[in-house]
Amino acid sequence: MAPEMLERAVAAGAAPVLERILDEGLYVPDCVAAFPSVTPVCAASIVTGRGQDEHHIPAMNWYSREEQRYVEYGSSFRAAQRFGIARQLTDTVYNMNRAHLSAQTLTVFESLDDANVRTAGTTYLMYRGRHRHEPVRDNPLSRVAATLMRHAVMGPREFFYADIFASQRTGCRSGLGMPGVRDRHSACVSEYLVEHDLFDFLLLSFPDNDWYSHKRGPEAQLQSLAQADLQLARVANAAGGLDAFLAEHAVIVMADHSQAPVTSVIVLQDELAELGVLGPARAARAGRSSARAEAVEERIAVCPSQRAAMVYALNEEERDAMRASAAALALTIDGIDLVMWLERDAEERPREAVVLSPERGELRFSPGGGTADTRGQRWRIAGALGVLDGRIEDGVLLTPDYPDALARVWSALLCPTSGELLLSASPGWEFADWGRQAHVGGGSHGSLHASDSLGALLIHGAELPDPPPVQWSILDVAGVARGHFGLA
Repeated sequence: MAPEMLERAVAAGAAPVLERILDEGLYVPDCVAAFPSVTPVCAASIVTGRGQDEHHIPAMNWYSREEQRYVEYGSSFRAAQRFGIARQLTDTVYNMNRAHLSAQTLTVFESLDDANVRTAGTTYLMYRGRHRHEPVRDNPLSRVAATLMRHAVMGPREFFYADIFASQRTGCRSGLGMPGVRDRHSACVSEYLVEHDLFDFLLLSFPDNDWYSHKRGPEAQLQSLAQADLQLARVANAAGGLDAFLAEHAVIVMADHSQAPVTSVIVLQDELAELGVLGPARAARAGRSSARAEAVEERIAVCPSQRAAMVYALNEEERDAMRASAAALALTIDGIDLVMWLERDAEERPREAVVLSPERGELRFSPGGGTADTRGQRWRIAGALGVLDGRIEDGVLLTPDYPDALARVWSALLCPTSGELLLSASPGWEFADWGRQAHVGGGSHGSLHASDSLGALLIHGAELPDPPPVQWSILDVAGVARGHFGLA
């Protein structure tokens, strides 16, 4: 949800519910996303209040060193086909929460469940809670889903996920979570929850705005935000109208990220082919003997995640050499804005982050030191601030084109499941996924740049942090929700 598009929808009278919340509550037009600013990373940061150095979800597509395979969360249908539909669904529906999300980092559902708060959630990538839910099989669609989705999950007390899990018989159907239907399904089950007083905390997800913007571009959000507002009104009307709803509930409305227009594509798999790129379906196509023969040549894994990407070295002993080779090659590719990696000391401890721009030079930084950022963290900085279009005023680093840049890059690089090399695309560019799909003519997100990293945040009826952040982040919102219920 781009702040500009929210403001235009409100000004046009197309979003009266959002207008009321905006007018009476706190409006933050520059709430900064995680980096990469893609949905799995941001969703994990929202529900945990932590960066990926703690929650361990690194990207939309990444390489599992432990399992020696790619993990794909649904970049496109063709990408899912390359990795296997069953594998992609298993990773997205089950493994993301059960295995990939760090067990040491509590979700807001787990925190509130532990405090006996009645939790509820609609279809959302991150759902881990304390209550067990079996797949439903009470209608034709759910029985189709149950052929693949056979296992129970741990979620909030009331849990609705596409047509796979439903803790109540609501009569609502999602068409197996198909775009264009998801918002209506979320509103339908939430209407039921309000009518039957089944929650204290509800995570209500309206993802169709993202899909619509991917397809038609950020400017088209005026229409999709109007549709989301209608669904919000449906939920509020179940409580007797918006006045009654807001009198009974605190409300946080937020974007996980924004979107930027896409006009050009980087096929990173092709650009780095000379280094020996591991393909997604090699193991499925080849026998064991031929797989071993090919492994000599395949030396890196390439992981595009919309407007960000990662590169992994497949052999630990040549990690630094392959990182250097990939970085040198990446700096020559049109459309790559920033190249980033983490340098370590002799004992493999993080020493400093390196950020290179093909045209603006090199910047190095690490935590500590005398320079603060806009969120109060302090850094040691050396090199060209122009890499991030930055400047220092009164001892504070300002990087408006790359908001909260140092903390976001540091968290991404420290994530144990991230690649050796991180890439951020220039405005207008996107990395093609493994299905060779991109959103040319539409919108996308993922980069460190402000154009897709700043989303809207509205808070109505909930107590704010004291003092409130100078620069709000999606990391702050779980704390607001926990604080509303008296949790630290």
